[in-house]
Amino acid sequence: MSRTQDIIHQTEMYSANNYHPLPVVMTSGSGVWLMDVEGREYLDMFSAYSAQNFGHCHPRITVALIRQARRLGTTSRAVYTDIYNDFVQAIDVFCDMDKILPANGGAEAVETAIKLARKWGYEKKGVDHDRANIIFCDNNFHGRTISIISASSSSDNKNGFGPFTPGFTLVPFGDANAIERAVNENTVGVLLEPIQGEGGIILPPDGYLREVRNICNRHNVLFILDEIQTGFGRTGFNFAYEYEDHCGDVKPDILILGKALGGGVLPVSAVLSRKEIFEVIRPGDHGSTFGGNPLACAVGIAAINLTVDGRYASRSLNLGRYFMDGLRKIDSLLIKEVRGRGLMIGLELAEQDGIGRRFSEAMLREGVLCKETRNNVIRFSPPLIIGRDELDLALEKINKVILNWSWSQ
Repeated sequence: MSRTQDIIHQTEMYSANNYHPLPVVMTSGSGVWLMDVEGREYLDMFSAYSAQNFGHCHPRITVALIRQARRLGTTSRAVYTDIYNDFVQAIDVFCDMDKILPANGGAEAVETAIKLARKWGYEKKGVDHDRANIIFCDNNFHGRTISIISASSSSDNKNGFGPFTPGFTLVPFGDANAIERAVNENTVGVLLEPIQGEGGIILPPDGYLREVRNICNRHNVLFILDEIQTGFGRTGFNFAYEYEDHCGDVKPDILILGKALGGGVLPVSAVLSRKEIFEVIRPGDHGSTFGGNPLACAVGIAAINLTVDGRYASRSLNLGRYFMDGLRKIDSLLIKEVRGRGLMIGLELAEQDGIGRRFSEAMLREGVLCKETRNNVIRFSPPLIIGRDELDLALEKINKVILNWSWSQ
């Protein structure tokens, strides 16, 4: 038994089987490269679901983490800290928001946004007690907690986990008229992803976010955007909604961030909004022992500064176009569609049971890490520090896998 097989076997023995990892055991990483325990290198075209936007072990992230770890770890929010003060000011300015409520994982931040919207609805809008409703979109993915899967249209996410949390309405993604029809006197928010990631890299029609923003304005409803996967330059803009936001007319009322905010080294998430919305949150209403801890604040500041200093958004926009152009030049019946924005790209393959997993495993054998979503869509989301040479290598390997593809494999 190889070392890889031994580690996989032991992991499966002692860990819950809630993921289906690719058959590789990584041990180190640098930049856009990963190394496994056998000494083989892999080009990372996945970035840990876009948590690794700045590349593995980026020196500025690493230095920020170590420097803070030597100074102060977790204190909880029972006391003030100077680094938290620095962090909240930095992120509020970066996001053009008034206030932040810090959290850890993405699902926790989405749950926080749901609580905030409901409380706002009761105290500011005057919705009847326990009647608040939030509109979500079909095919969404916002996490796996009970309340969040209650707002999911995926039976895979929901089977065996009921009963579910009430107060959510589902409408088709990309259909602003469906949102307009779903709004009623109890609607307190519309919560959506500007681009659906786990749903298959689905882009809405141009103008969709602006129209949803206008609907929310007309009906006094909070416009809530989940930019956990799409934020920090991933789509060619600091935030994906900026694709349509030319004069501040698409900006959300509540912005949810995570993944890349932690610099690829820590779980860090945040909910940001205006002062008047956060007025409904008082001491004891919500909290987290580790949310806003000094280590998280240090890497969060570094991630914000890197996004600004490194011009990662413009890099992502240009390199994404380059990579998608390369994918579209591959002439094969295996490819159904290439779509995306910036370096958040989906390669939709022809329908065949298990095709996405087999394609990802074939790419792994060629030394490229990517991952399927929705069975037949391959997600390419490399670190934003990637260059054309590495993208050319990825295209070469993709082309090789496609040319050697066996429909019966």
